[in-house]
Amino acid sequence: MTTKELLYIEDALGHEKYFQTRCKEAVSQLQDPELKNQVESLSQRHNRIFKDLYGLL
Repeated sequence: MTTKELLYIEDALGHEKYFQTRCKEAVSQLQDPELKNQVESLSQRHNRIFKDLYGLL
């Protein structure tokens, strides 16, 4: 991989971690069970994307 590609993946990893953290924070504050489930699902999705990107390294 080129340096530019590695920097892109590093940046993308940071974004996915940020989204995952924000989703977890939102889940802890939500009252509506349906909305809470949706946001938990988003958190899991960002976690899978993070793992997939990390696997590229």
